[in-house]
Amino acid sequence: MIFIKKANILQILLLLLVLSGCKEKKKPTTDPIEIIKEKITEEVKAEPKLTEEYIAAKTKSIDHFYQKNWPNNSLNGEFLVAKNGQIIYEKYNGYADYKAKTPMTSSTPLHIASVSKVITATAILKLISANKLQLDQKVSTILKEFPYPNVTVKHLLNHRSGIRSYAYFTDKRGLWDKHKMLSNQDVLTLLATKGLDLEYKTNTRFAYCNTNYAMLALIIEKLTGKAYKDAMQDLIFKPLDMKDSFVFDYEKDKLKATPSYRGNFSKFNLDFLDAIYGDKNIFSTARDLLKFDIGRNSPSFLDPKLLEEAYTPYSNEHPGKKNYGLGMRMINWPTGQNFYFHNGWWHGSTSSYVTLPEEKVTIIAISNKFSRMPYRVRKLSVLFGDYPFKLDDDEKEE
Repeated sequence: MIFIKKANILQILLLLLVLSGCKEKKKPTTDPIEIIKEKITEEVKAEPKLTEEYIAAKTKSIDHFYQKNWPNNSLNGEFLVAKNGQIIYEKYNGYADYKAKTPMTSSTPLHIASVSKVITATAILKLISANKLQLDQKVSTILKEFPYPNVTVKHLLNHRSGIRSYAYFTDKRGLWDKHKMLSNQDVLTLLATKGLDLEYKTNTRFAYCNTNYAMLALIIEKLTGKAYKDAMQDLIFKPLDMKDSFVFDYEKDKLKATPSYRGNFSKFNLDFLDAIYGDKNIFSTARDLLKFDIGRNSPSFLDPKLLEEAYTPYSNEHPGKKNYGLGMRMINWPTGQNFYFHNGWWHGSTSSYVTLPEEKVTIIAISNKFSRMPYRVRKLSVLFGDYPFKLDDDEKEE
């Protein structure tokens, strides 16, 4: 009897330990990154589940588009369409590395070129939300060398600063030795010391300029006290679980990052502009960009008021449909319908990111073999909303 009682006591103690362990596991996390992940996951789960019939119908139309534009799986990249955070269609084909015949997969990071601007802009908006920065703050109050006193953070974001493009002014004879890598800080120093006047008076017109986003990257570094690549991990990649995304580090990644190619698979060599980041130099995947899009449009991640400002057109001095927000291209039709996207092109890499917030649709195409075909994916928006594109036309894309 004594033995049985001891055995029972041991069993009860063991059970209590197990239950205690279970309670520990269920204890709410206090890690802000994990909290964001959990909230976004719950938001996606709460979205209406797409029916098999709906998926089948959309898949048929999307596949027809895919086969027409990339016959024989000629994309050499990544293509994805999702609604309500649920992937409807995705394709990965071709070579990540043509010489090594490394196949393209869903986890192959590709250079997303100027789609990087959307991510840089989102990091800036996160810093504004954290009260570390103001949208209308003068850049010169953050970057002391910055020589243009009337330019604000907002002017950098919406390309209304008037700053000249670093790709052009470094071409001037004697201004920069192209045998040396150009850095973001070098760009700022050149602006500050070489008498480079503004191309036009600040906030009088729009002019797309990579220098704006190179400066935004320096602002991120200044305010976080971290290198841009590390700050982006903390602000964007980790909270949104973008495990296959990173900022290209020229010295560390030049031999191992996925290369880009011309149409005939001849490799693009890196040049003196390949160390600049903020405007470009983020490597990501279609699936990671889907995570980014879901997160960016989530009130758990980004202040809805700031997101609304990002989707606001700021270049209205001339009548027209094409416009730019805060890190986002857009088309604003007289009917009131709006279309949001950003394209990218650097060396042989081209990319297109389309977000349809009203329909909760994401469309992404990335290729590391030069082609303008990824830009055509905007036409797929007609499958989800009242957008005046033609799915089957053959017009040339910009």
